[in-house]
Amino acid sequence: MYKSPRGTSDILPDDQIYWRILNKNIEKISSEFGYGRIDTPIIEDAKLFVRGIGKLTDIVEKETYTFKDRGDNLLTLRPEGTAPICRAYLQHGMQNSTQPIRLFYMLPNFRYERPQSGRYRQHHQFGAENIGESDPNIDCEIIEYAWRFLKNVGLSKLNLEINSIGDKQCRPKYITTLKEYYNSYTNDLCEDCIRRLENNTLRLLDCKKTECKKIISKAPNNLDYLCDECKQHWELLLLYLSDIKLPYIINRRLVRGFDYYTRTVFEITPKTIGSTTAIAGGGRYDGLIEELGGPETPGIGFGIGMERVILELKNQSIPIPKNNNNKILIANLGLKSKHTAISIASFLRKNGITTILGPSSKNLRRQLKYASSIGSTHVIIIGDDEIQKNKLIIKNLSSGTQDSIPNKPNDLVKMLSNN
Repeated sequence: MYKSPRGTSDILPDDQIYWRILNKNIEKISSEFGYGRIDTPIIEDAKLFVRGIGKLTDIVEKETYTFKDRGDNLLTLRPEGTAPICRAYLQHGMQNSTQPIRLFYMLPNFRYERPQSGRYRQHHQFGAENIGESDPNIDCEIIEYAWRFLKNVGLSKLNLEINSIGDKQCRPKYITTLKEYYNSYTNDLCEDCIRRLENNTLRLLDCKKTECKKIISKAPNNLDYLCDECKQHWELLLLYLSDIKLPYIINRRLVRGFDYYTRTVFEITPKTIGSTTAIAGGGRYDGLIEELGGPETPGIGFGIGMERVILELKNQSIPIPKNNNNKILIANLGLKSKHTAISIASFLRKNGITTILGPSSKNLRRQLKYASSIGSTHVIIIGDDEIQKNKLIIKNLSSGTQDSIPNKPNDLVKMLSNN
């Protein structure tokens, strides 16, 4: 029997309510913050991610789906949203518009990584990018945007962790100091950290292996190495977050997995016991547009994993509003009643009422049982007697009451719309 590929999942009808709620809140919060939607292709030039994310990052080295098409072009399934947005920013001349540019997206991404709960090889991400403004008030705006979305969908047990990783002026000095510190522990590092020591030094601070965590705890404090400009940016951000009373935790070990990040980085994680996975994360990428061939342009953004949000909604037992609209099943008994049932079903649907025709191969008892199984609110029963008398029997499954009413479609619509 065929199955979905490992690391992918089907979104079944019972879970669609979560996706509808998330999409509705994405549109609402993005409108409130003044961000416009953008959709980029699922496939991009593979070099975009090598230049944008970094050749020696885990994603580019081990996790991208990269292939040649029939025209011998090397393409990559989109692993993240920021680099394609920056490509679109340059390609469509947005740098010539009034800055900053505010964009949001809700798209599937693809990474060949070990599947885990809420973490799939095909996953969906809601993200936002603010391009063209370096003021730390924009950092505050982006963080609040992500935080407010998660709060609006009902999550409450959350931690916001923030850090500054400096910029190209001050970070090299910190990286040199970090390497010197780690050189004393080369025999104690995991395989990934041995590789990162030379190629992606900041990621040493992000290792989750037990043997490496002890080394991380005594590593030099990156905040002590910030230049004056980065330090001022950092201190202003903390003031702005305090202005809007947004609680935060300074985590000097927090880094992000892409080479393009500068200064502000942040993550939002659930407080749920045993959960260490971030459901939102982002930061500033002031050199990315330049790296892609554009002018020197600041930028900052975030990404939120939709599957992780849904998992956390379930973990926190957040009640999901049910659809209160009526759902009608028309139980028909016999050939004549089936013609009438088809006509009534069509009329009700045209008037915006969810209507399902009962399976005529089943008797009345089984049609009623079927109605309950699919969550019907009412059952309209049509048999030979009802046809002869031009009446309908309507049964309210919530109250259990049953009435015989004239077969007048307009009156039926009014009654069901008001119930």
